[in-house]
Amino acid sequence: MARNAPSVDAYGDGGFRLGGVRHDGSVLILGDEPRTWPVASLAELTVESLAPVLQAGRAEVEFLLLGVGFRNAQPPREVREALRGAGIGLEFMDTPAAARLYNVLTAEGRRLAAAFIAV
Repeated sequence: MARNAPSVDAYGDGGFRLGGVRHDGSVLILGDEPRTWPVASLAELTVESLAPVLQAGRAEVEFLLLGVGFRNAQPPREVREALRGAGIGLEFMDTPAAARLYNVLTAEGRRLAAAFIAV
């Protein structure tokens, strides 16, 4: 299946450049479509904020790549449990590392969603 995933060209200054287009704030990429994501910090991450990923389910999303900000930290237990319950894997790391890994994984054709907290 052909992918049209936007590349993460740059991050920082409170946003991202995806496929050459600037996005202010945090972003959620699902089905290769970037969208504004209203999560400014790991403390704001909730099951509800990931509803689009959970609704897509295992058929569309192998795992969620989560960029948690400047410092790597574990997401809240309820978020981890909701993803596990939906059969969706979770990889989390600081946003710069996640942004770099995203480009590699999409080039490999992996079916992932990405949620990046802006730095």
